Amino acid sequence: MPRKRTDAIVIHCTATPEGKEQTVASITAMHRARGWSTIGYHYLIGINGEEWVGRAPDTSVGAHVAGFNNTTLGVSYVGGVDKAGKPKDTRTAAQIKALEGLLGRLSAKYPKAVILGHRDLSPDKDGDGQVEPAEWIKVCPCFEAGPWAKSIGLPGGKYSKGKYVTL
Repeated sequence: MPRKRTDAIVIHCTATPEGKEQTVASITAMHRARGWSTIGYHYLIGINGEEWVGRAPDTSVGAHVAGFNNTTLGVSYVGGVDKAGKPKDTRTAAQIKALEGLLGRLSAKYPKAVILGHRDLSPDKDGDGQVEPAEWIKVCPCFEAGPWAKSIGLPGGKYSKGKYVTL
């Protein structure tokens, strides 16, 4: 069923090793191995700044963050862990530039949507309205997505008390 609105653009990492190239086909294979019909993300940014369409069209329901897929778009960069498998912001300069461009276009297309990270949609276990690091289900995308988006003039946000909030 098509999504009726886009409330948020969720940034992810593929949780693959730093510097290891991936493609839509390789990520699709990983997601199919999990039982999904295809790649979960709507867009994927390669390590050299390649911008690929994943799950299309934008109105299709993604498979990138449980409980939020119906009203969000998923954008992922390749990487997110170091060579030892530990979480790390591995974005290359080319990925950062491509991510800025893609998010700028998506923000223009969906002006009411906030930009945040996958980890920002973890449950607020202590009910204080903030999702602290101890509450993260995943570290993904391995950087502060909402504040970063705000710092480059995009609508960085967070999820608090059941709603999206612009920073």
